[in-house]
Amino acid sequence: MSEARTSRSARLATVAAWLLLLVGLWLWGRELSILPGLPGTGDVSAAGVQLPPAHDPLPAARPRRVDIPAIGVRAPVVDRGLDQDRAIEPPPYDRPGAVGWYAGGTRPGAEGAALFVGHVDTASDPAVFYDLSALKQGQKVRVARADGSLAEFTVEDVQVIERDDFDAGKAYGERRAGRAELRLITCGGTFDPATGSYSSNVVVSAYLTGTGP
Repeated sequence: MSEARTSRSARLATVAAWLLLLVGLWLWGRELSILPGLPGTGDVSAAGVQLPPAHDPLPAARPRRVDIPAIGVRAPVVDRGLDQDRAIEPPPYDRPGAVGWYAGGTRPGAEGAALFVGHVDTASDPAVFYDLSALKQGQKVRVARADGSLAEFTVEDVQVIERDDFDAGKAYGERRAGRAELRLITCGGTFDPATGSYSSNVVVSAYLTGTGP
């Protein structure tokens, strides 16, 4: 097998292992209580960014597209379910520019935390969430929904979490009662070809702050 094919196989194995771990932890973490002391409605974050007030949750509607202007993302959303091992199905490997939404969970814009996942790269090229860790507090994530509305979320924080330090409650637990929240997740840190794994996960947390047509 060529070096390129070996690299590709290792990375696909990494993505599969990451998603299995990630969603298992998320499904467990959904039952956890609200986390106190985190930036939210009208708060000034540790970075000195004035975060806007939260918008009331919207009626449930399926997502169709994700736009993240700060990092040049304009991506279609594909529904994902759980496979026979109860791991979320990743976006198709032949669609590295698509974002996967766990369709069995919260619909973005509705109350609760909606989960979006995306590949960080392929064997040779960046994928949809390659620059996810470059997002900053206060920047926007817009989700076009099937009812024709646009849900605008404001980034609350961006964390690069080492695998050994991953806490499902902090990553996926609802942060403020009654809010519509969003999580964007991909792999992060360094890629180790010997183990076929990344050292960290990137978790972006955002909350609903506006709407549009």
